[in-house]
Amino acid sequence: MTDRTAAIPGATAVAPRSARFRAMVGGCAGNLVEWFDWFAYSSFSLYFARHFFPSGDQTAQLLQAAAVFGVGFLARPVGAWLMGLYADRSGRKTALAASVAMMCGGSLAVALLPGYEEIGAAAPAGLVLARIVQGLSVGGEYGAAATYMSEMAGRRHRGFLSSLQMTTVVVGQLLALGLLMLLQRTLTQGDLQAWGWRIPFAVGGLLAIIVFWLRTGMDESGSFEVARRAPERSGTWRLLTEYPRETWAVFVLTAAGSIAFYVYTTYMQKFLVNTAGFSRETATTVTAAALLVYLAAQPAVGALSDLFGRRLPLVLGFALGAVFTYPAMTALAKTHSPAVAFILITGLMIIVSGYTAVNAAVKSELYPAYIRALGVALPYAMASAIFGGTAEYAALWFKQARMENGFFLYVSGAMLLAMVVALRLRDSAHHSLILEE
Repeated sequence: MTDRTAAIPGATAVAPRSARFRAMVGGCAGNLVEWFDWFAYSSFSLYFARHFFPSGDQTAQLLQAAAVFGVGFLARPVGAWLMGLYADRSGRKTALAASVAMMCGGSLAVALLPGYEEIGAAAPAGLVLARIVQGLSVGGEYGAAATYMSEMAGRRHRGFLSSLQMTTVVVGQLLALGLLMLLQRTLTQGDLQAWGWRIPFAVGGLLAIIVFWLRTGMDESGSFEVARRAPERSGTWRLLTEYPRETWAVFVLTAAGSIAFYVYTTYMQKFLVNTAGFSRETATTVTAAALLVYLAAQPAVGALSDLFGRRLPLVLGFALGAVFTYPAMTALAKTHSPAVAFILITGLMIIVSGYTAVNAAVKSELYPAYIRALGVALPYAMASAIFGGTAEYAALWFKQARMENGFFLYVSGAMLLAMVVALRLRDSAHHSLILEE
């Protein structure tokens, strides 16, 4: 990677502790709500798939719901591009407030949308539109939040504090699963499929309103204040021509990391039901328990990256993923023991923590401040859309074609390629372009 440390004349002022605290709370709270809303779709799709897609068997209905899940991913690069430019030119906190406002609108729309029996083809069309709005929101959220939290964290604890972004992603997923478990125990199967699935989208929309108010009171980062006075301006062409190696590295790392993350976490619940034969309730419980361990792993790995560098967990995570994904997924497909399933899933989640815990810091440290939000957001969102967004659909396609083991090889191959890229990276912890400390 080219050393562009001198690209921006920067200050070295340390943000006040109170400002850092507000930044972490605002970034984490918004990120949690964004991802709660995002994962609620996947967690509850077992119940609302036939509400919008009434034809076909369970796998066909899930396949159609997964396709809409992927459509949301396709909107993420557009949101990342627009919000990345906006965050670089108008401020990180302004972009963060805008992203959570869009998520609020998308979630409330899903909560209120009539089903196929009421409005026909307009129902899945409305679901697609709501998912597009959510995709625009999440696309803008990641880059702005990763940039803002990394800039506000300070050099000494950047790995640990920026890992909280991923921690809140997992908390959002756990809350979505927790609400699902609660509703499974308090509502009948018929009520949950008829109207209970709307509850998480209504809750997420209301929480987003609170976070919008919270984010309007955050301080702007020192890095943005310095970049605003610099002559350089963020731009797509500039990103692609001046920082091509950094951008391709972010793309490849995100592609493999997104595939692994969505397979090990989001898709795993359906895999346990649709392939291993577990009940929906057992699959939800096992997944939630593994996610608790995964949650604790994020700050632990982030803190280790502050001591030993960012490259080590990246390389180890992708290398272990390339080796163990196939045997672990094959064993999961055959087991009938919840305990064995928990151990295997937890192991895979800890492996992918090598990427997820440090990815926000790594990507932010690769770019100078004036183009950082766009540089973090755009290649991330494009890779997530192409690979992460299609992971669940691809898994179901392979299953329907009776070639499910081929999907395991696909995941392993992506992890192997990312390991090679990670090996070629300079350690961003020691060559950071975040100059303001």
